[in-house]
Order: sequence, then structure tokens, then C-alpha cells
Amino acid sequence: MPSGGDPRRGRKTAAGDGAPDMFSAAADRQLAGRAPLAARLRPRTLDEVVGQRHLVAPGAPLRVLVEEDRLTSAVLWGPPGSGKTTLALVVAATTAKVFVPLSATNAGVADVRAVLAQARQRLGEQGQGTILFIDEVHRFNRAQQDALLPAVEDGLVVFVGATTENPFFSVNAPLLSRSTLWRLAPLSDEEVDEVVGRALAGGGAEMADEARRRLVAVAEGDARAALGTLEIALALAAGEEVELGHVEGARAGRLVHQGDDAHYDQVSALIKSVRGSDPDAGLYWLARMLAAGEDPRFVARRLVILASEDVGLADPMALVVADAAARAVEFVGMPEAQLNLAQAVVYLAAAPKSNRVTVALGRANEDVERVGRAEVPLHLRDGSYPGAARLGHGQGYRYPHDDRRGFVEQGYRPPEVTGHRYYEPSGHGAEAELAERLRRRRDPSS
Repeated sequence: MPSGGDPRRGRKTAAGDGAPDMFSAAADRQLAGRAPLAARLRPRTLDEVVGQRHLVAPGAPLRVLVEEDRLTSAVLWGPPGSGKTTLALVVAATTAKVFVPLSATNAGVADVRAVLAQARQRLGEQGQGTILFIDEVHRFNRAQQDALLPAVEDGLVVFVGATTENPFFSVNAPLLSRSTLWRLAPLSDEEVDEVVGRALAGGGAEMADEARRRLVAVAEGDARAALGTLEIALALAAGEEVELGHVEGARAGRLVHQGDDAHYDQVSALIKSVRGSDPDAGLYWLARMLAAGEDPRFVARRLVILASEDVGLADPMALVVADAAARAVEFVGMPEAQLNLAQAVVYLAAAPKSNRVTVALGRANEDVERVGRAEVPLHLRDGSYPGAARLGHGQGYRYPHDDRRGFVEQGYRPPEVTGHRYYEPSGHGAEAELAERLRRRRDPSS
């Protein structure tokens, strides 16, 4: 395996010679001793990595590329604590290239261009390539990502980005298309337990089985969260066995991470549960999203849309209920407004369903696109202004209120789309009565 050494090898000193000075080395040693438990236990070889066997097991594709120092530009996508930065640091320790880390939280376009200039100089003078690792690459804006693209295209640098967010939403398409996407999965409970076991063994600490099971459960596949919680619990235990109360105390006030991917997946699950008439599932996803810090106004907007899209005229009150819940979010605020949202979720889930309005609008849109700018028939045009009568506007229009039935048969559309049926009511809920009403109007003799 090629030698590589220190993951900080790409960092330049003030003198610019790339050699760490004695003060930096001393500071690094001090920081290493004070680093969080997760940093101190970070694996240094692929054999030490817990989880992601589909990527790092012997013979797995990413492992082969790393061991042969043939890694190409890549995006490491996975939830927090799944090992993205760990894999990047393993690459740093094994590559013959210079490994240059940047964090998208504090690096700008100027920093990127400086790194690229150094990479070009290094390649020309020493024949040595550069791996540019950008942590939290989803925080880079379009201009910053575009600055990388030419260097990635011509192979000046091997770009490795790490992100918790769906890269199809957060990484520019040209940059993503030139990178291999490696997806990391949350660690299983067994894998998180292995990480916890290593930490306990390394520190000679004891932990009650119930506390350990609880710690693994609340970590939700996030090794870093598990170790962070364990570190606090160990401090609370003060050298004694870690009990359940220590774990619960360590978790107090911690927030759940909610990235873009989970955001869209969970709202999709909420909508599909309500559409599927399962109020309990709808309440679960509502509670899950609100607990993760979702904006309740976003949830309310989705419910208002669903009221027309999936319930429609099968229960006309559905839109009223959803709109009332949305207004309550603005008027009442959280946390009380979650009751209003929950009421709307249950009502919409229990309501009869119809998508016939959605289908009808789609059919009308198809005709609009097909026909284009069809003229308004003369008898429907505005005849209220002086001179309109001379243009024939409004002539021949029949006023429905003059008919005892309250409606008259006359053309209301351009000739190009006359007779096309868009709205066909279902037999569900109130829409069944509406269907009968329209049937009688369309066929007065029946």
C-alpha cells in the first residue's frame, strides 16, 4: 500500500514550505489529547472501519481503489456519523498524492482557487497529484462548485466531497456527473454497539446493559452521536458504572438532525399515509417531522394541497379544515398548533378520497397546450364597455338566471375543445351527489 502519512500533509505554514513547524506540531498534540471521544477513536485503516462493508470489505470497490491509490473524484453521501470523514482520512493516510482538506463552512472561492493554483504548481514541479477533500460540500454555493469544475474535468485534482444532504439537490449536476457517488448507510444497532464496546474497552469503563441498549437505540445509526452521548454519560457517572439515568441525562435537549433527503422522504410518507386513509401513520410522520424541527408552516401547506389534490369534492370540507389548520399555525404558533395539524391529518385521512379535480385540471391543461391561443367565443366576450356591441361582443349570450332551471345549454369554450370531458366525478362521498346533479343537467330528459 502506498505510504501517505499525515492527513494534514497538504496544509501550508506561513513560510509556505509545507513543513509543519514545531509550534504547530505541539498544538496538534495538545488538541489530539483534548479531542472529543469520537475523534480520538476514529479508525485509521479500512480494517478498523465499522460498517459500510459494501464499500470497505476486502474486494469491495472503494477499498480496491483506496488500496491501489486509484481513487477518482467522488462524493461520499451518508447520514451523520456514518463514516464519511473517516474514509477521507483513511485515504489521506494511504495516498501518495497530497491530501488537502477544506471545510465548506469556512472556505470561499478564493480558498478553492488558491488550492488549485498550488495543485498546478505541485504537479508541474514535482509531478505529484492532489486530492482535494471538501467536507460538507452541500454548503458550497453554485459559484464555489463551478470554480472546482475545470480542475476536476482536466484531472488537476481528485475531488472528494462529503455530504449529509442528497447530492442530487445540493451538488451541481456537472460536478456530480464527473464524480462517483458512494452512498453510506446508517450503522446498524449491532455496529453502533461495536463502536460503543470499543470505546468502553479503551477507557476501561463499565456500562449497564440497559443503559447500553438505550444508548445504541437513541443513536439511530450515528456512531459520532453515540460516542458523544457516551462521553457525557461517562462524565456524569464520575468513574462509576454508566447507568440508564446517565444516558438519559446526556441526551437531554439534543436535537434530531433533519437533512433535505429526510425532509422530502418524510413529507412524502406523510402525504401517502393520509392519501391511503391511515390516520395513525399520518400522525406518526407528522410527529416525526415536528420532532425533527420541521417548519410547521411547510407541513400545513402540504396538507392544504392534499385537501384538493387527494380529497377534492368527495368532501368539500377537507379544504376548509386544512386551511383552518394552516391559519392556526400562524395565529397560535407552536407547540400548541401541532394539535391543529393533527386534527387536519386525522380528518383528511378519514375523508373519502377523490383525485378527479386533479385529473380534470390535467386534461384541461393538455387542451390548452394542444390548442394554444384559441379565441374566446363572441357571445362570451366582455360587452360592458362602449363600442363592444358594435364588435359583436356578448351577442347571443343567454343569461342562466332567466331560465327556471338556473342553467342553459350553450357553448362555453372555443370550438377547438368543445365537447371534451375533463371532470368526471367519482362515486365517493359528497362527489356522488355532485355526479348525479351533473348527470341530470347533462341529460335533462333522464
